[in-house]
Amino acid sequence: MFIDSHCHLDFPDLAKDLDQLLLNMQQNHVTHALCVSVDLPNFPRVRALAEAHENLFASVGVHPDYEDQIEPVAEQIAELANHPKVIAIGETGLDYFRLQGDLEWQRERFRQHIRAARKVDKPLIIHTRSAAADTLRIMQEEGADQVGGVMHCFTESWEVAQQAIAMNFYISFSGIVTFKNAVALKEVAKNIQLDRMLIETDSPYLAPVPFRGKQNQPAFVRHVAEEIARLRNADLEDIATATTDNFFNLFKPPKHGIPA
Repeated sequence: MFIDSHCHLDFPDLAKDLDQLLLNMQQNHVTHALCVSVDLPNFPRVRALAEAHENLFASVGVHPDYEDQIEPVAEQIAELANHPKVIAIGETGLDYFRLQGDLEWQRERFRQHIRAARKVDKPLIIHTRSAAADTLRIMQEEGADQVGGVMHCFTESWEVAQQAIAMNFYISFSGIVTFKNAVALKEVAKNIQLDRMLIETDSPYLAPVPFRGKQNQPAFVRHVAEEIARLRNADLEDIATATTDNFFNLFKPPKHGIPA
């Protein structure tokens, strides 16, 4: 079985077809999905999805790209995370690709999320783009290793992956790993230890080959696993088992309802 460790099923383009998407998951042996928060005003709809479906879970956080937000504080995030189906803090992190200028507000937002994660002892979902050095520095300064987490939709170097793993983080591969030009990322997928790997879709974005350019969905996460198996000359079942075990080891959601 497969688990989509990062998707946005609450986004309108996916939410309107939720029943079909859940059926597609079942047909492709994708047993669970983590629905990831990107802002606090819409967090209730993320939480509601997790409450309504046994095989869906939620996170709480504010994406670093979202400028026009009331800045969250650690206590507020921690309070919202106090729910059995909320299993992670984020997504959070730094993005210097889309935004420019004085981004100290982004760094402070990231710090608040790490502090919240430490308060509630739940792992972090970290987004980093064109900001690896500052991301790793703040993780270290704020003690992110105490809770661990995942470097979501990883596109950085093998060196960055190693530094994150040393801080108790997992590396998550999205549909990007199936793209022909993702040469460096394919090397990371080949070399990373199996017990530190997760797979995701980041739906509705980044659909893997053979669906590249189309709307993504959790059912497509199996194509990410298939590419990783191909790259490593490994059995698909081994990738599925490892990434599923890693998901439960990291996020520690309720295990009831998991097929034997």
